Amino acid sequence: MNLTAEQIASLLGGTVEGNPKACVTSFARIEHGKPGQVSFFANPKYERYVYTSKASVLLVNSDFKPSQPVAATLVRVPDAYAAVASLMEYASAQGRQARWHRGFCRIALSARLGSKVWVGHFVTIGKGCSIGSRTRIMDNVTIGAGTVIGEDCIIYPGVHIFPGTKIGNRVILHSGCIIGDDGFGNVRRADGSWQKIEHLGNVIIGNDVEIGSNTTVDRAPSESTVIEDGVRIDNLCQIAHGVRIGRNTAMAAMCGIAGSAVIGEECILGGQVGVNGHITIAPRTTVGAKSAVIGSVRKPGTTIYGNPAIDHKTYLRAYALFKKAAEEE
Repeated sequence: MNLTAEQIASLLGGTVEGNPKACVTSFARIEHGKPGQVSFFANPKYERYVYTSKASVLLVNSDFKPSQPVAATLVRVPDAYAAVASLMEYASAQGRQARWHRGFCRIALSARLGSKVWVGHFVTIGKGCSIGSRTRIMDNVTIGAGTVIGEDCIIYPGVHIFPGTKIGNRVILHSGCIIGDDGFGNVRRADGSWQKIEHLGNVIIGNDVEIGSNTTVDRAPSESTVIEDGVRIDNLCQIAHGVRIGRNTAMAAMCGIAGSAVIGEECILGGQVGVNGHITIAPRTTVGAKSAVIGSVRKPGTTIYGNPAIDHKTYLRAYALFKKAAEEE
């Protein structure tokens, strides 16, 4: 990246206050900013760093009124937090190589790759696969037969995608993801041993989904495990067979979703949340970190917490009583 303040303002629809030729080549947090770097200010508790930061350019909200002189060039934008995300996306796109690389790869003759697809070393693409234009497939990725991947996706190193998976446009799969492996299904025999249940379904991932490193999404025994548009899944999560995750839902690291659970749209799950199988969570539900959801949540917009998870206000009152009882002993 090599951009001037006026170029940044043009990209983000902002205005420059200071030196329009101030040049930046990298990003930094506002408290760590150095010359040649761009930072942003969006949270009022960091305002003191606006006046001490050495960054060459600061992205700030349009209505920000400094109380002291500011050395950096300001680029005023409607939303500084959203603006830095857009600028990072632009910088990332500029750094990608739009070319073929087919060295040390195994690509089936029947596979169809769109224009400007980038393929790294030691990639395997199976029979009948379809890869959309401008998708980037990095080293050591395995894509099973019959898989469909849309346009402008990024598949990071070490991802394994099993046969028959359907992936939309602009999807990001981080290193170590396993998409479409067998779910955990077994039936106990009369002698106490286990018989494996074969999984013949697949995984369907919508558009604009991002899945973190070492997360697994299992295929269904029949039909599909579905991740709808706009979902964000952090690292080290487990999405079991037959699960459906609604549009724009987000979950933090180490969440575990048991088989056939249905999570509504725009839900938020904190880290290490566990969701029981075969239950439904209503849209816009918020689940606090380390909670265990053992029954369906039927009212949209509910916030729950605890193990087992209950209404968060009820939990806080119960915790206050519990703490008080302990202190009185």
